[in-house]
Formats: sequence, C-alpha cells, structure tokens
Amino acid sequence: MYVGSFGDDHRYRLVWLRGIGWEPLSEEEFEPRIRQVFPDIDLEDPEQVHWADHPQEWPAWHPGAA
Repeated sequence: MYVGSFGDDHRYRLVWLRGIGWEPLSEEEFEPRIRQVFPDIDLEDPEQVHWADHPQEWPAWHPGAA
C-alpha cells in the first residue's frame, strides 16, 4: 500500500491499494477502509505501508474549507 503526499487545500490523501487502485481517503476513512481490504495489515510496518511524506499525518482541514 502506498499513501501519497498531501497538499494544504484538501483533507484527502490518495492511497494506492494493491489490486484495487487509487482511492482518496480522509483521516477518518483511512483505517476502516484499509482494514476492510487488508484485515491483517500492520499499519506501522514500512514494508506494508509506504508514506510519500509525513507518515501518519493528514492535512489540516476544517469543516467548510475546500
């Protein structure tokens, strides 16, 4: 799994799920979706999860923002 970089203008990171493709996921959606696709994944293992930048961080976003 590959977690793409983020910008300051949205709340999502593009996540590449092997066998499925790219999905935009917010911080709230991330772990439930990953667990749905890969129930036994270790989210702390860099061999299983590669972060493009800022591991386990999400863009600052507030309701009403773009």
